[in-house]
Amino acid sequence: MPYITVAKENSHNIDLYYKDWGTGQPVVFSHGWPLSADAWEDQMVFLASHGYRCIAHDRRGHGRSSQPWNGNDMDTYADDLAVLVETLNLQDAIHIGHSTGGGEVARYIGRHGTQRVDKAVLIGAVPPLMLKTSANPGGLPIDAFDQLRAAVLGDRAQFFKDLSAPFYGANRPGAKISQGLRDSFWLQGMLAGFNAVFDCIKAFSETDFTEDLKRFDVPTFILHGDDDQIVPIGASAMLSSKMVKGSTLKIIPGAPHGMCSTLKDQVNRELLEFLGQSQKQSRVA
Repeated sequence: MPYITVAKENSHNIDLYYKDWGTGQPVVFSHGWPLSADAWEDQMVFLASHGYRCIAHDRRGHGRSSQPWNGNDMDTYADDLAVLVETLNLQDAIHIGHSTGGGEVARYIGRHGTQRVDKAVLIGAVPPLMLKTSANPGGLPIDAFDQLRAAVLGDRAQFFKDLSAPFYGANRPGAKISQGLRDSFWLQGMLAGFNAVFDCIKAFSETDFTEDLKRFDVPTFILHGDDDQIVPIGASAMLSSKMVKGSTLKIIPGAPHGMCSTLKDQVNRELLEFLGQSQKQSRVA
């Protein structure tokens, strides 16, 4: 399996696992918490079949990547992503981030700029800030994230089984979400390191991406469901779309947080259309 080394801790390499499918303009995927690159396979197969090179990594502490004790924070996630991009020498890459991965993309652009970036897509993404503060009254109270931490510490396995319901909207009347999809969520979550799962809650909830979003200077597509029970749209996409100059906001009525799986055909069409528009713009330029 392909790995790259991004750093060392206690004389041990910290390695990231990644998938690299297809040829063409690179599309780099950043997954949500507590998942892995596997969460993107529906999009990767589709876009690779339409002439794109699709690359998705397991974030440190997640999936098949190394599980170091330290570095489970947004700055380090972004720097790890930068090493992946530079090691593979990716140019004109399209970065797509879901949930926590949307924060990773934002912080990557905030710290490393857009020299290698052609465009960005944020899907159900956590920016600009999930935590409720005096400056962000629409966010969620710290108690909500303390409850997440308590649930992870108390019984992580059962918590992930329970979390899969609101994640995919399986708790909504008439929902037809397969048990297999929910089991896949549980399996990906259980592959993540316990400390990484715990630390990442602080990373995705308390990191303020406001200044990162202001550094976006590439075409940006913001996609969110208005029935997202994990990352409420009012404190995320609605605000991010105002901070990213020239961004395009698309709201999918009734879509849950995990719409990349439950509404994969619609999401894939939206992505292909946006990516195709970018190619036309690039050719004209």
